[in-house]
Amino acid sequence: MPNPKESKEKSEDKSKLEEMKKKYKGIQKKYNLPDFEKLNKDFQIEKAAESETDFLVREIRKFIGDKMMNYFKFIESLLNPVNAPMFVFSIIKLIDSEEKKRLSEIYKELMKKEVKFIELDLEFDEEKEAEFVRKSYEFWQEVKKDILKIIENINRKWDDKFEVNNKGYFG
Repeated sequence: MPNPKESKEKSEDKSKLEEMKKKYKGIQKKYNLPDFEKLNKDFQIEKAAESETDFLVREIRKFIGDKMMNYFKFIESLLNPVNAPMFVFSIIKLIDSEEKKRLSEIYKELMKKEVKFIELDLEFDEEKEAEFVRKSYEFWQEVKKDILKIIENINRKWDDKFEVNNKGYFG
């Protein structure tokens, strides 16, 4: 038998999300932002519906910043593996010089985004927040393709190395 409390919570969550989508529509039109669905696919912004806020664009910026920071840290561990987990060293061996060069370029851009993120955190300005969201989305559309190519190459090389070695050692 369905739990009435669970059903009510799901209904409330759905209505919060619908309310957030309506609020986003206004901001989207005002600042020429990407579609909600597109941002949500890449940055899981629907989680912002759980927060009560008068500053939706700031909440969205935080989700974008969090995801970019995760990639920033991952790329940093590949480029400068000081205190990196052991598996990172196996990955580094599989990255060629062109891929490292592209990762360095991406890292520099992510670093700029992080500094901008901090600036926006210090002083709220809805227009600047919206600009960050728009530019970050555009940037991410290019960068994620490059990262995905590098990851695919790593996986392919890893599979090739595993097949050649047959001992299961990846180092």
